[in-house]
Amino acid sequence: MADLRQRNPVGTKAQVTVPLPKQGKRLDKKDIDKKVGQIQQLNLLRFLLSLAGLSAVAWFGYKTLYPLLSTPSTTPASDTQTQLPGSKFGKKTHQLLSEELFSPVGGIGLKADVEKREAVKDAFIWSWNAYEKNAWGADEYSPLSQTGSNLTSAGGIGYTIVDSLDALLVLDLIPEYERARDWCKNELSFEKDATFNTFETTIRILGGLLSAHYLSSVHISLAVREDAPLFLDLAVDLGERLLGAFSSPSGLPWSGINLKTRNGIPDQDNQGVASLAEAASLQLELKYLSHLTGDYVYWKKAEKVTEIIRSQAVHDGIAPIFISPMNGQFVASEIRLGSRGDSYYEYLLKQYLQTDREEPVYRDMYDEAMGGIKKHLIGQTSKSGLIFTQELHPARHPKDQSQTWQVVPKQDHLVCFLGGSFILGITEGGKREVDWKNLNEIEMEDFVVGKGIVESCMKTHETATGLAPEIAMFVQWSDQQRAENEDWYIKPNQNGVLIDGRNILRPETVESLFLAYRSTGDERYREWGWQVFEAFQKWCKVPSGGYAGIEDVQTVPPKQLDRMETFWLAETLKYLYLLFDDSDHIPLDKHIFNTEAHILPVFKPQYISPFATS
Repeated sequence: MADLRQRNPVGTKAQVTVPLPKQGKRLDKKDIDKKVGQIQQLNLLRFLLSLAGLSAVAWFGYKTLYPLLSTPSTTPASDTQTQLPGSKFGKKTHQLLSEELFSPVGGIGLKADVEKREAVKDAFIWSWNAYEKNAWGADEYSPLSQTGSNLTSAGGIGYTIVDSLDALLVLDLIPEYERARDWCKNELSFEKDATFNTFETTIRILGGLLSAHYLSSVHISLAVREDAPLFLDLAVDLGERLLGAFSSPSGLPWSGINLKTRNGIPDQDNQGVASLAEAASLQLELKYLSHLTGDYVYWKKAEKVTEIIRSQAVHDGIAPIFISPMNGQFVASEIRLGSRGDSYYEYLLKQYLQTDREEPVYRDMYDEAMGGIKKHLIGQTSKSGLIFTQELHPARHPKDQSQTWQVVPKQDHLVCFLGGSFILGITEGGKREVDWKNLNEIEMEDFVVGKGIVESCMKTHETATGLAPEIAMFVQWSDQQRAENEDWYIKPNQNGVLIDGRNILRPETVESLFLAYRSTGDERYREWGWQVFEAFQKWCKVPSGGYAGIEDVQTVPPKQLDRMETFWLAETLKYLYLLFDDSDHIPLDKHIFNTEAHILPVFKPQYISPFATS
């Protein structure tokens, strides 16, 4: 991959010969006065031109320093230069409207909408009962065929059960929780001779056990509190097995882990490289495990990953999606905020918040990354001024075949977490008192972009079913004819297989709605959340029990897919439930959510490395 920054070639100084003035005829006084008058007129003209030039420079600087107010670029993607192209989007939605002047304490003191909250709880019970009846103990559930399946032939590791433990406690489903606890106590074993994904096992299983430990340890019921050691013991067992993934030469984790042999396994499908998100989204879980046990081997392994990433010349805080565990170097690949990139950026802010803002390096890295995202990866549509995210793909310039970047206006549904993350970065979960009437320049940019991404994600729900597609393509300004008529579209089928148009019950939009509502108290976020929930109810609910994804959001009635993802229970319904709950339940100033929505506490760290304060 070509260097993101280029140096100008160093040349040698050239010798310049200045000719002497030629001798001319001698001027009399009349000629001198005439020359003086001409010089004075010329000086006046030069002065006026200088003023005009300074005005032009000031105007150019103003447009450059304030990208939110700059004119959208019409340069085609094929004309981009070797360096990362800049993002241009207009000034629409720049000012806060009067109804958006939120309280300095944001969403603190918000009351529950009991009717809607209980409707979400009923949907959870409908899903859980179907799984418990037809697939108990299996990793995943197929609601149409009413069967369960495991991730490997060696058996399951409780994906659905462990992923749902904290949700069962949050929704106060104690009998269901007790049956899940008993299964963990009597049936759960990690002695499985098979390859599991390191990232998924960490965020779902380790995260689920740690969250169950925390929530049970502070539960009002003494009987539930007695369960906390069980979950911690299981977490320690799993954590010790996961350490084998960090056995690469660089210290970056291998993509896979054999839980029985404790050997890290390279990703055979991607020539052994790891993805940015998978390598750099293990930190919240491993650091909390170290905090609980006092064994900082987990903490140091996780922190080393971030240290390796920071040591490289990452351009404006954003990075390619693939990195090599062999040498710790990035591999030529896309720069994007969706799959394989997303949770790296999410965890920068959350690591800072997790340790009660005692590790400033993560806030610095987050701020740099958000600045890079705003500079390079944000676009705005011409028709409605929607703010969206785009990707950069490595490419060759069609004219000279030099290394360049192609701007691709593609936004995965996964990216919809980013709107809430931007807003969370302003309030820090209520740790910062925010004067919404007097935001500074960076806060205003972050709010405009964060709110804009939430709004554009909700726009992608304006489909025949009211559900968003897996992938949305936004229309660039340079596509002038199309840009006048539409903001976004779904790519058509390829060989009869529709991928982009699916909806698989993903949580990212409702996650941002929850964070935005808790941060601002703006009721529109609850209204949008209810719209999404009603669409799930209408099209995804399975009459025999459970919920299913759909094949095409633009087809009515849609064909249902025979899969209920574990994140439907662990994330989507949990975020919807908390969106309609009161803000004293799991307050943001005392908790963080991992990328699988598992609830972990904010704590004062007993260990802080030199890197964390560098």
